[in-house]
Amino acid sequence: MQFDLITTDPSGARAGTITTAHGTIQTPIFMPVGTVGSVKAVTQEQLRTDVNAQIILGNTYHLYLRPGTDVLKQAGGLHKFNGWERPILTDSGGYQVFSLAANRKIKEEGVLFQSHIDGSRHLFTPENVMDIQRTIGADIVMAFDECPPYPSEYAYAKRSMELTHRWLDRCIKRLGETSPEYGHEQTLFPIVQGSTYKDLRKISAEAIASRNCAGNAIGGLSVGEPEAEMYEMCGLVTELLPVEKPRYLMGVGTPWNILNNIELGIDMFDCVMPTRNGRNGMLFTWQGVINIRNKKWATDFSPLDEQNPCTASQNYSKAYVRHLFIAGEILGMTLASIHNLCFYLELVKVAREQILQGTYGSWKREVVPQLKTRL
Repeated sequence: MQFDLITTDPSGARAGTITTAHGTIQTPIFMPVGTVGSVKAVTQEQLRTDVNAQIILGNTYHLYLRPGTDVLKQAGGLHKFNGWERPILTDSGGYQVFSLAANRKIKEEGVLFQSHIDGSRHLFTPENVMDIQRTIGADIVMAFDECPPYPSEYAYAKRSMELTHRWLDRCIKRLGETSPEYGHEQTLFPIVQGSTYKDLRKISAEAIASRNCAGNAIGGLSVGEPEAEMYEMCGLVTELLPVEKPRYLMGVGTPWNILNNIELGIDMFDCVMPTRNGRNGMLFTWQGVINIRNKKWATDFSPLDEQNPCTASQNYSKAYVRHLFIAGEILGMTLASIHNLCFYLELVKVAREQILQGTYGSWKREVVPQLKTRL
């Protein structure tokens, strides 16, 4: 993997490119979440042609449980299994294991957990999580970490961070002992932790930077803390992470979260929000947020978003999409998901253009209030 930083806007926002074996990614970038190898309600063809996603995510925890590593290996990896020929990033499953708080036990070796599907017991270690991601075959793989809840006591957050650092060294060692299974390079991103404690975030960022990996991630945010704390932690960490390597803020977030964090120097984002909220009738537009189920849209025959060039946004009216939701038609969820994904990708595309022009800061201040408006 190669990262080329093209320019930094006076605001601090960055534009660059990430080159992988499966294609080039223009940053800043939003990555649709395809947890089990699919972005919910959206086909790969729609992701390519309508959304123009440059990279998607898979999840180690979910793909390990279903369809399983044997199936993925026989298929030749996730790229061939799901028919997505562009780059893929896999989360290590650390966050999913964190979410199973009542059904998991954390120890030095790894995490013993119960499947949310059938209750079967499994052990994730830094070593076998790397092996699973080798079998999945993603271009970018994440280190196995512990994501502490919010709020966390200082002592717990510190122990968790230190465990994450020890696990990282085991991840690096395991990847060094093994080879990619499908002939293309796989790049490891470590994850900065430390909850919302400034000194811990500083320690963790410096520790992660010292490992000299090709890219770095920031985890443990957008887990319930106030937005102001998220921005504070993110700004602190980006000051310490290497300028010449991509920075990935995991699990964030709303359109305004993304724009504010771009200004703090973040290059990569992912979140289930555009598809999850879309399936529930919440649409993000340049004018603001729409609850398409509201009766006010019943006779509004204007496009979902006149400023969004995507087919779903231009060719379908608010009235029609509302009708689909009220009638319980699956097509409504598909159109809303495509629309939201198109909006997110258009958002970071326009942000990149503003960065290249050196006008990002003033543009962001103008557009964020519009995005947050409830229509």
